Amino acid sequence: MPYPRFNRDDVKMLPLSERENKQRIEDKKILPDASWSLDEKGEKLVNETVKRVLKAKENNSPVMLTFGAHSIKNCLAPVFIELMKDGWVTHLATNGAGVIHDWEFSYQGETSEDVEFYVSKGQFGNWDETGFNINLAIIAGAYRDMGYGESVGAFIANEGLEIPSVTQLENEIKAFASADPQKAAAAADFLHAIKKFDLKEGPYEVKHPFKKYGVQSTAYELGIPFTSHPMIGHDIIYNHAMNSCSAIGRAAERDFLTFAESVSRLDQGVYMSVGSAVMSPMVFEKSMSITRNVAIQKGKQIDNHYILIVDLQESHWDWTQGEPPETNPDYYLRYNKSFSRMGGEMAYLSADNRDFLLALCQKLKKSS
Repeated sequence: MPYPRFNRDDVKMLPLSERENKQRIEDKKILPDASWSLDEKGEKLVNETVKRVLKAKENNSPVMLTFGAHSIKNCLAPVFIELMKDGWVTHLATNGAGVIHDWEFSYQGETSEDVEFYVSKGQFGNWDETGFNINLAIIAGAYRDMGYGESVGAFIANEGLEIPSVTQLENEIKAFASADPQKAAAAADFLHAIKKFDLKEGPYEVKHPFKKYGVQSTAYELGIPFTSHPMIGHDIIYNHAMNSCSAIGRAAERDFLTFAESVSRLDQGVYMSVGSAVMSPMVFEKSMSITRNVAIQKGKQIDNHYILIVDLQESHWDWTQGEPPETNPDYYLRYNKSFSRMGGEMAYLSADNRDFLLALCQKLKKSS
C-alpha cells in the first residue's frame, strides 16, 4: 500500500550554536585519576575483572567494552581514551546516541539538550550541523566500505572528508550495476546527497577543536574497532534530510559483522557491558549464536569467556546461578537474563558507570 509519508524536507533545521547544552566537556571532564567509590562487592568484582583482562591479554583474546550513551554524555571520554591507549581494550561498541554525543563533544565541546523543552517548541534534534555532518560521514563511509563508528571516527580525526566528482560516481554506478550492486547502491546514495545539497568536489572541511576528547576518533587512529549498533528512528540524525537509512544500514551491517568477529574469538576473553540495557545484550546474543554455529561446525566451542554487566538497577538474584523463575521480579532484568544464557561466566555489578570505569582504569594501570 502507498501509505502517506511525512515530508522531512519541510523540517526547519537550526544552527547547533543556538542550542543550550547541559554538558560541557572542558568543565565536567572526568580524568582517569579521579576518585571513585564502590562497595566491597563492587571492588571485588572490579578486581576479578582486572584479573580476567590480564589473562585475556596474555592469551591474545578480545577485551570488549560496550556501553550506553550516558557513559559518553557523563564526560568519561578521557577514561575511555586511557583504556585504549594503554592497550587494555580491543573493541568498543555503543548505540547511535553514543556516536552523536561523542561527535558533538569533538565538534563544539558541548552536548545534551533539554528534550522536554525543545520538543515543546518542535526543535528537539533539529540541529543542522549534527544531522548534516554525521549523516554525510556515514554516507561517505558506507561508500568507502567503512563501518558506522569508523566512518564518524575518521570524519573527526581527519576533520572532514573528500567529496568525489559527480562524473566519478555516475561512472561507478554504471560499472558496478551488475558486478557489485551493493557498491553501485552506495555510490548512488553518495551521488544523491551531493546533488541534493549541492556539495562541491574536493575537500569538505569541518574543524573539530575538541577532538582530543573524541573516543571514536582515538579508536580510529589507534586501529581499534569502534562499532555502532543503531536502530532506525531512535536518534536525532534521522530528523535531517541528509539522512540515508540505506547508507546507515550498510555501515551498521559492517559493524555488526565486525562485532561478531570479535565475539568469535572471545574464548578466554572478556566482555563488559556498561549501562546498555538493550543494544549490548541484543547484539551480543545474535553474534554469539552465529559465531558459535560456525565454531561447532569446526568441532570447537565458545564457552570460556567472562561477562561483566554494570548498571544502576539493583538486583537481588545471584546471576551466577542462572536466571530466576518468572515469579521473581529480577527475571525481568532483561539484560541480565539475556547474558545469563550466553555461556561462559557472568557477573552483575550494580554501580554508577563512572565509578566502575575509573576503578577499572586505575587498577589496570597499577597492575602493569
